[in-house]
Amino acid sequence: MTITQPDLSVFETVESEVRSYCRGWPTVFDRARGSRMYDEDGHTYLDFFAGAGTLNYGHNNPVLKRALIDYIERDGVTHGLDMSTTAKRTFLEAFRGTVLQPRGMHHKVMFPGPTGTNAVEAALKLARKVKGRESVVSFTNAFHGMTLGSLAVTGNAFKRSGAGVPLVHSTLMPFDSYLDGLTPDFIWFERLLEDSGSGLSKPAAVIVETVQGEGGVNVASAEWLRALSELCRRHDMLLIVDDIQMGCGRTGGFFSFEEAGIQPDIITLSKSISGYGLPLALTLFKPELDIWEPGEHNGTFRGNNPAFVTATAALETYWNDAQTEKQTLARGEQVEPVLRAIARQHPEEVADVRGRGLVWGMEFQDRGRATAVARRAFELGLLVETSGPECEVVKLLPSLTITPGELDEGLRILARAVRETA
Repeated sequence: MTITQPDLSVFETVESEVRSYCRGWPTVFDRARGSRMYDEDGHTYLDFFAGAGTLNYGHNNPVLKRALIDYIERDGVTHGLDMSTTAKRTFLEAFRGTVLQPRGMHHKVMFPGPTGTNAVEAALKLARKVKGRESVVSFTNAFHGMTLGSLAVTGNAFKRSGAGVPLVHSTLMPFDSYLDGLTPDFIWFERLLEDSGSGLSKPAAVIVETVQGEGGVNVASAEWLRALSELCRRHDMLLIVDDIQMGCGRTGGFFSFEEAGIQPDIITLSKSISGYGLPLALTLFKPELDIWEPGEHNGTFRGNNPAFVTATAALETYWNDAQTEKQTLARGEQVEPVLRAIARQHPEEVADVRGRGLVWGMEFQDRGRATAVARRAFELGLLVETSGPECEVVKLLPSLTITPGELDEGLRILARAVRETA
C-alpha cells in the first residue's frame, strides 16, 4: 500500500508531546466501520487494535448506532450526573437480567466516572474504607490506570515515573509464572502475611488482571486465580479483579474470571461496556461492601446517558445467549495455530506466543523487533499495537465481531510483517 504524506502539522504544533498512538500510525483517520478504518486519503486499515479493547463490537456497529441515533433524535437526556433517567434504568435492568443474575451475582453497580482509572480509584477507595487499612497488593507488570491511586498499583516503571510524587500504600507481588515456576505460587506472599516481623502491613485488598494486556499479554491460569481468591479469603483481604480491558467478552465469557469459577468482591469495568466507544465505567461490589455515604464519591460525567443506551443495546444483542462467547473462543482457536506457525518459522526470534479468547501476544527476543513489526504491519494496512515493559510484544486485540475472512487477512499481513523485518 502506498502511503502519501499526510498533513500532520496541526497535531505536531498544537497538540502536546504526550500523544502516543498517532506516532506509530502516522496518518489522519476519517471514518470506520466494523473491523476497518479509513484515512482521509482513502487508504483502508484492518483493525486489530479495536480502541485498545474499547470496540469489542466493532466500529460504528449498526445496531448500537441505530439505538443511539433514535435516542438523540427524541431529545433523550445526554448529561444527567447521577440523576435517575429512563436510559439508566433500562441499562441497570438489562445488566442485572443479562449479566448478573445468570451468573448468580448480586453485586451493586456504581458509576464512578467515565474511564477505567475512575473505576479503579473507586475500587481502591472503597476497599480501604471497608477494611480500615491502607495497603493494597498488586502484581508485577500490572497496569491499572494513569491517575495516582491506579499508578500506585501499576508495575510499569515508565508510567509510574510520570507521577512526580511518591506512589505509596501498595506492594507488588509476583504474577503467575513471573518466577518461571521455580517457587510455589504465593509462598512469598503468604509468608509475609503470616510473619509479624515481615514489615508488610496487612492489605485491605489485592487487585489483579486475569490477563495483563498492557503488561505483555501475561495470562493467569485458572488454578492460580483460584488460589489467589482462597488466599484473600483466608487472610481477610478483598479481591478486586480489574476487567477493564479483558471483560465484556474479550476472553470468552462476559467476565474474564468466569473460567476460574471465582466471584471477586469488587470488579472494575470500562472500555467496551458502552459497546460503542462512548465513555462509561462501572465499579461492581458485593452488597455488604456498599457502605458509601451519599455523594462520598462522585463525578460530573458519571451519568453518560448515550453510553447507557448503546450499552443496553450491546447487552441485548450479544449477551442474551452463549453465541458471542462461543464465537470468540472459535476465533481464538483460529488465531493461535497461525501465531504458533509464525513462531516455528522464526524460532530464534519469537520468544513466546500466549493469549486467551481474542487477546494474543507474540513476544520477540529482540526488544525492538515488535515495534518494527507493528510499523511494517501499518504500512501493509494492519493496525496492531505493542505491549510489555519494553514494548517487546506484538498484541492482537481484534473486535469480537470480526469475520473469519478478516481474521485470516490480518494474520497473513502479520506473518508478512514478521518476515519482512527479519
